[in-house]
Amino acid sequence: MEEWQAIARLKAGDISGLETLVHTYQRRAVGAALLITCDPDLAQDIVQTAFLRVYERIDQFHSGRPFGPWFLQSVVNDAKKATTRAKRHISLEEPAGSDGDNPKQLPAGAGGDPAILLERAETHAVVRAALQQLSLPQRTLIVQRYYLGFSEAEMAAAQACPPGTIKSRLHAGREHLRRLLSPLRITTAGSDSEE
Repeated sequence: MEEWQAIARLKAGDISGLETLVHTYQRRAVGAALLITCDPDLAQDIVQTAFLRVYERIDQFHSGRPFGPWFLQSVVNDAKKATTRAKRHISLEEPAGSDGDNPKQLPAGAGGDPAILLERAETHAVVRAALQQLSLPQRTLIVQRYYLGFSEAEMAAAQACPPGTIKSRLHAGREHLRRLLSPLRITTAGSDSEE
């Protein structure tokens, strides 16, 4: 089913249209929410709530607009709010610094080579840890631009600010991330030169 057909079904009160939208956007939405919140359970909850809100409020969606950016922006906004609220409450159940990573969960796409899978998993963990050290606004912009593929114009429109402001903030976020990841590049370069 095409996305526009799914939206039309939802607007007609047929919940089956939601299945297509979930299938299309759930993975990216959860990934974005996870990168912002650093909490897998919270990310899942945010996305589930966002899909329920789509079903309940689909009549407010203008069918002439693309659904993806509209939906993903709402997930990003909810993830930012949830992260801000979570910072006010400290969990006593999970040790400080725990990011909920599952070391057994390795990234796909390495052709099954365990060494490549392990190296990619370690790199992903380092990048996620560096992202967590960014401020929430910087982390959000980096996720929107480089994970979700939002244009600077889309981001500026969503935040009601000039595109130059987004460009400047992105630059600052990239520079901060580059500084945080520079030890990784030195280690990688050093290990390459030793072989």
